[in-house]
Amino acid sequence: MNETKLADTVALVRAKHFGANEETFASNAFQVAVSEPGAVERAMHEQASLAAALEDAGVNIAWLNPPEHSHSPDGVFPNNWFSTHEDGRLVLYPMEAPSRRSERLPDFADSLRMQGFHVAETIDFSDRERDVRFLEGTGSLVLDRVNQIVYACPSSRTDIALAHEWAERLGYREVVEFRAQDPSGRAVYHTNVVMSLGAGLAIICFEAIPVQKVRDRLRHRLEESGLAILEISWQQVKAFAGNQLFLQGRDGPVVALSATANASLREEQKTLLDRHAARCVADIATIERHGGGSVRCMLAEIFLPRTNGGVHLV
Repeated sequence: MNETKLADTVALVRAKHFGANEETFASNAFQVAVSEPGAVERAMHEQASLAAALEDAGVNIAWLNPPEHSHSPDGVFPNNWFSTHEDGRLVLYPMEAPSRRSERLPDFADSLRMQGFHVAETIDFSDRERDVRFLEGTGSLVLDRVNQIVYACPSSRTDIALAHEWAERLGYREVVEFRAQDPSGRAVYHTNVVMSLGAGLAIICFEAIPVQKVRDRLRHRLEESGLAILEISWQQVKAFAGNQLFLQGRDGPVVALSATANASLREEQKTLLDRHAARCVADIATIERHGGGSVRCMLAEIFLPRTNGGVHLV
């Protein structure tokens, strides 16, 4: 299996029903469980601003409409229900919150084909929901696509045994498991809250890993893979500095991050980040506050081969 380093196309789902989701509040300590008036309009504006910034950097945007039957307030986070791969495989994932399961688009593979993408196979793990086993896409799994390594921290939304099954099915050679928690001892709900990876750099919060031996092992594994390390604090995690996404822009690698995350970084951290990718910053404060996720969660990478160059999904 040989995947490209960075995607040049991402999908966003229009925030038609955005708001706080009471079903996910128990596991997501980052969201505010109250929706303010006008949140939908502000979220849609924030999405448009993020898309414009990415397009200015040369990243292609594929817009998706949520399914007509779905009113999930978390529909803006499509990376939890699907991922795509350079060999033409589309993967669907089991999600913990019942309201979120309606976010999966019916006949999605056919829609992708109609828009000029080659889908060779659909791998559907969503039936694991019947067994109360969850694995929420590239929220649960941080992928080193170059070295075929999966990084994952267990939580109610991330079944590690299922992560191993995923790795075997997708041809990844190793699953690196590490436990991560907030200062109160609560498990971090998604791995991509504390870790981002791409363009030769790993952004990681070692402070969230309570066992020193596990921290040391993870650091060694990242360095062994040839990655530089940008270490962030828990306070920066709370500002979504761990939730960044590396992409392929017109002039080289770019990294998408929120204005909140960018403001939390120290100058020396920005300098290290800038050595690996050009920062693409957008203010998405409403989505962060009520959704409990940031830029990386909003963007589902499209690695599928193109058959006719199409990238605009409807």
